[in-house]
Amino acid sequence: MPKLSKRRAANAGIAPAEPLKPQDAIPALRRFKAAKFDETVNVVVNLGIDPKQADQALRGSIAMPHGIGKSVRVACFCNPDKVEAALEAGAVAAGADDLVEKIDGGWFDFDVAVASPDMMRVVSRLGKVLGPKGLMPSPKAGTVTPDVVGAVKEYSAGKQEYRNDAGGNIHCVLGKLSFGDDKLVENLQHFLATIEKIRPSAAKGQYLKRCVVHSTMSPAVPVAV
Repeated sequence: MPKLSKRRAANAGIAPAEPLKPQDAIPALRRFKAAKFDETVNVVVNLGIDPKQADQALRGSIAMPHGIGKSVRVACFCNPDKVEAALEAGAVAAGADDLVEKIDGGWFDFDVAVASPDMMRVVSRLGKVLGPKGLMPSPKAGTVTPDVVGAVKEYSAGKQEYRNDAGGNIHCVLGKLSFGDDKLVENLQHFLATIEKIRPSAAKGQYLKRCVVHSTMSPAVPVAV
């Protein structure tokens, strides 16, 4: 029989078996033995969709009401007249052909790339480079937009992309364990409302099947949906 770690042993039997309301699920995370760092709080939902069907695949972006406690490095493909504004908004780099050359040369110190629609003809040259890394700007994800400066501000503040996996699950970050319960609960409720809002019309039967929240080092706490 495998030996439990001290942390797992301390948390054994504390995780609730029954789903809890969002306002009870978040405080339940604090009953587990805490780590020595500010843990990230995550949420995962399992949906009644068929990921193999294009009309049921879900992809987009979400900005939590209280952020996620993490800054995101954003690269912005834009015309020269918007470069300064994009940098002031928080972009780590901004430009057009010059930015393409920089990335083509091996620079990847960014987490998200945003682009204005007219820049996609330039960005398309990086398809084979950015695509496999999941960094290619996409209209479905909200990273191709006329308001690139606004997009830079949102993503720099923690706006995140979501996409269902092969099992019909969507993962997102809710924030940090150091956030107050009220902020994490509001972020969780906003996430669940967003997931409900994007329900595909082709999805049949139960849509929200299961939801859990967990911190970096904690067991999962089931959430009533």
